[in-house]
Amino acid sequence: MSKYGVQFREKQKIKRFYGILEGQFLRLFHEAERRKGHTGENLLVLLEERLDNVAYLLGYAASRKQARQLIHHGHIVVSGKRVDVPSYLVKVGDIIIPYQHPRSQELIKTNLASYATRFNSAWLELDKDTPQAKVLRFPTREETSSPVQEQLVVELCSR
Repeated sequence: MSKYGVQFREKQKIKRFYGILEGQFLRLFHEAERRKGHTGENLLVLLEERLDNVAYLLGYAASRKQARQLIHHGHIVVSGKRVDVPSYLVKVGDIIIPYQHPRSQELIKTNLASYATRFNSAWLELDKDTPQAKVLRFPTREETSSPVQEQLVVELCSR
């Protein structure tokens, strides 16, 4: 397989892993280029900061796809504001809670009971009893869950 083919596959792997479309990916890539540091690491950190990914990591949802649906339907509140955009980028200090509606509370508590064992994040803090989460800091490359070689993606997109 050619180098281009390997690079293209890595990009497709990232898009499939996080469940994003080409336009969303390109916007995040350009934002990663603008930030200081390594573009590949910045890209993966931006992908990890998305609200749908954070909701999945916390155990609020069984999958990133279900997390996107929860957010679209308004079941998540970030720092006191109901957010219905899955691509919302969380910030340090943000408090993430279920919307104060019995259905939202029940749905997220059920998912937490089933999926909270996967929660293993040093950059997020989760209180399973309330259920309330806080963004303590941004993740590092080592803390991202993405199984890709980001440098190949940077080489492909920088053409």
